[in-house]
Amino acid sequence: MLGDNLPQPSDVVSLYKSNNIGLMRLYSPDGGALNALRGSGIQVLLDVPNENLQNLASSPSAASDWVQTNVRAYSPDVKFRYIAVGNEVIPGDNAQYVLDAMKNINNALGNDLGGQIKVSTSVSTGVIGVSYPPSQGAFSGDAMTYMGPIVQYLASTNAPLLVNVYPYFSYKGNPNSISLQYATFTSPSTVVQDGSLNYQNLFDAMVDSVYAALSQAGGANVPIVVSESGWPSDGGFAASVDNAGTYNANLVKHVGGGTPRKPGPLETYVFAMFNEDQKTGDPTEQHFGLFYPNQQPVYPVSF
Repeated sequence: MLGDNLPQPSDVVSLYKSNNIGLMRLYSPDGGALNALRGSGIQVLLDVPNENLQNLASSPSAASDWVQTNVRAYSPDVKFRYIAVGNEVIPGDNAQYVLDAMKNINNALGNDLGGQIKVSTSVSTGVIGVSYPPSQGAFSGDAMTYMGPIVQYLASTNAPLLVNVYPYFSYKGNPNSISLQYATFTSPSTVVQDGSLNYQNLFDAMVDSVYAALSQAGGANVPIVVSESGWPSDGGFAASVDNAGTYNANLVKHVGGGTPRKPGPLETYVFAMFNEDQKTGDPTEQHFGLFYPNQQPVYPVSF
């Protein structure tokens, strides 16, 4: 949504439907978007913005108000699937608030909504201290302080851990050791052998390192939902329409089969729907979209 030229919410919902995209992540509870989603059947992953965490962690009544205003006011017309309590805040200054905020939001959902809407938090793969080989995946010391109790809580509520997985950034940071083919699902054969498991792409290795870390933290049965993955089409190293189109088209095809460690469908959200001309940071950040703001595809991806 960080653009000054994006389509109206109702047009965005129509674009989702015409492309058979059945899930949407919203990084904050935007009233225009939520109203446009009424009756659409699109399931929503809704974020609690990072700046709200401290207040929601300390105040059950604030959490109740947040749920009332942003969830109950739209349900059941809008199908909420997950609430992500913070995005990529662990490790960091706000990490200390995540678990208490999750608990307060969960309590505010009550028995009526709590069964349908799972509460989690969205982490980057930066929480992983050891990622190679994937079977030895472990949370870093800094992250484990927070992740240990959060993983236990997710296990008790049957909720997934939401993970943002970006082979692009791993490749960009280490192109001498990682091939473009391994990063974009185009390697013709096994690249990493890990015991009896064979890895032909970096995405699987990254996801399975998080599964191993979960298992080590007492969350062997906690599933992963990939809450972001994508590749930029312009603005920097290896950022091209060809590479982005190859990565995302292959990602969409691939996740139906899961990973070597956990075969079966892996729910995945592609970042992002639109190029965002007001996104700050590295120039690539403005070019992760599947679509231009005029709703034309940057490259073809079939859902």
